Amino acid sequence: MGVLSNKIERDKLKPGDHIYSWRHGYLYAHHGIYVGEENVIHFTRGGGQEIGTGTVLDRLLVSSSSSHPTDKPCPKCGDLSRVDGVISSCIDCFLSGGALYLFEYSVNPAVFLAKPRGGTCTLAMSDPPEDVIHRASYLLQNGFGVYHIFMNNCEDFAIYCKTGLLVFTSISVGRSGQAASLLAATSAILSSPLRFLTTSFSGLAAVGYGMYCVSRLVSDMGVRRDVKKVPVESLVSCSASGVQEPEAVTEIAESLVSCSASVINESEALTKMAKEE
Repeated sequence: MGVLSNKIERDKLKPGDHIYSWRHGYLYAHHGIYVGEENVIHFTRGGGQEIGTGTVLDRLLVSSSSSHPTDKPCPKCGDLSRVDGVISSCIDCFLSGGALYLFEYSVNPAVFLAKPRGGTCTLAMSDPPEDVIHRASYLLQNGFGVYHIFMNNCEDFAIYCKTGLLVFTSISVGRSGQAASLLAATSAILSSPLRFLTTSFSGLAAVGYGMYCVSRLVSDMGVRRDVKKVPVESLVSCSASGVQEPEAVTEIAESLVSCSASVINESEALTKMAKEE
């Protein structure tokens, strides 16, 4: 792998790796967790209903389905064209004819910004492989909520499996680097007041690219502060009770703080009793 490409050979993969494959001429990428024995767990919406924007973009931007034609189903996985949610498939169905790439974790800011496309790396640290596979397997059985192009997509799923981190505010995009890059590019073009400081094309390009880089960086899971570590069991429990993801993360965080405070108070009480004796 290099700065401009994260391509990897299959025999180099390890269980717990976050992998992805570009679709439709590098328009977007589909992400998943490799769990070993040529199997991948990933989050999809199924053929023809990939995202929830309600526009033609649903079919052009973020199709995340395995794409074996229904008349020629995969001999290992069967027909996956109408399957959605968190699924397990062979790596061939996951790749859908595309090349294999490895998503990188714990990169430094210089490497992060040197990769102009989002959705290929993060500054965040990965958890051990056994934790990653546990989260992916647990969500395979219990689901990961409703697929959403900006707030809850296949990259969000893979990043959560790798890090256990969830965004607890509802004012920004989720964990996806692809979604963050799209919004960063739009913001750089349309909303930056710095564009008025220069009228030359090269100046505008430099200002726009600078704003794009800054927006991407501050949206990364390894930098932003509106994230919490959430156990997968707690996430599923809150989801099952009808609590939305940001609310679920906040509720879990408050419970952890309350629990910690109780432990501290109990410890202080025991210390006081010991001194009195």
